[in-house]
Amino acid sequence: MPGLRVRTERAELGRLLEHADPRAPLAIRRGADGIVGRGEALRLEFSGPSRLSDAADAWRRVAQDAVVDDAVGVPGTGLVAFGAFAFDDDSAATSVLIVPQVVVGRRGDDEWITWIGDEGRLHPTAVDEVRVELTDGAIDAERYRAVVAEATERIRSGEAEKLVVARDRVGQLPPDGDVRSVAVGLVQRYPDAVTYAVDGLVGASPETLVAAHRGHFFSRVLAGTAARGATPARDAEIAEALASGDKDLREHRFAADSAMAVLRELAPDARASEPFPLRLPNLWHLATDITGTLGEGRSTLDVLALLHPTAAVAGTPRAASLRIIRELEGVDRGRYAGPVGWVDGDGGGEWVIALRGAEIAPDGAIRAFAGAGIVAGSDPAAELAETAVKLRPITDALADPLP
Repeated sequence: MPGLRVRTERAELGRLLEHADPRAPLAIRRGADGIVGRGEALRLEFSGPSRLSDAADAWRRVAQDAVVDDAVGVPGTGLVAFGAFAFDDDSAATSVLIVPQVVVGRRGDDEWITWIGDEGRLHPTAVDEVRVELTDGAIDAERYRAVVAEATERIRSGEAEKLVVARDRVGQLPPDGDVRSVAVGLVQRYPDAVTYAVDGLVGASPETLVAAHRGHFFSRVLAGTAARGATPARDAEIAEALASGDKDLREHRFAADSAMAVLRELAPDARASEPFPLRLPNLWHLATDITGTLGEGRSTLDVLALLHPTAAVAGTPRAASLRIIRELEGVDRGRYAGPVGWVDGDGGGEWVIALRGAEIAPDGAIRAFAGAGIVAGSDPAAELAETAVKLRPITDALADPLP
């Protein structure tokens, strides 16, 4: 079977998201920069425990066979695939890599079009607003408080050190609703987050699993959360308390240490920052940044296969936390908290954790999740309040997508 033919050329684009399919947008955006795809030149599907390593091997074969003419040569040009992966090994959700028929992109002053296969044409369309109100799903507030209480009991009994448990909200997209409007609302509200739209998964994530270019990688671990203060003085107090509070520091160390252990296997020169408060529009997170160099031939997909799921979205130890999460939540998370992002022909790219978002099914059914990290001493009411803060980005983007 002949390989994909790929050609990248410079272009003047206007608004990137106007080039996406209204019902099935493909986009990874950070502020004004990003890539947007349309159509499917190739779709690869995976499932089960080996889905990420299978994807890494399959993508190497696709990239090896591709014929690429790239006149721009910046991250996001040439051959790229958009991807979204299920959170759990046992999930019924399909994990995908999608190579679009056309990709448009912007990075700083560079703008480009990549054609895959037969060259077509661009047909940008204006974004139509949608408004959807979310309601309780399978795990309402009362049940979530009970789940948190049971999680703390499991931790107290020694079954785990940390558990991340989530609750869901649901809604229905109107017929012919424009999914791009949700992404636009998220980009405008959270320009420093990575807004993603891949195969019905839409959100704005603050947590970078791995970003790599020419072998150099960056990863950001987030765990430990507090709502923003109403005044600058109160906001500063909250940030300081978050950075010094025992409960949040313990929760954060579990996540940062587990990520560092995995990344050191791949990159002996990996090094981590000290935890620091990261300010977002509606909350504070404790963050640790990890940088290093991947070995030759390593893909970002190889990193994901080892790194996912981190303690920031599952718990510690990993196997026990996943088992307990299944028991306590009793629902399939789908691709919530799984990896979502893009990969290029050299294995570079950018992958984030699918947080602050929702899955939109082909029939328009919407399910949004948000979770909280539970450790010994966690309070069910406080953890419920934390999930409400984390649900705000997608709730607001659906209710008033174009502020």
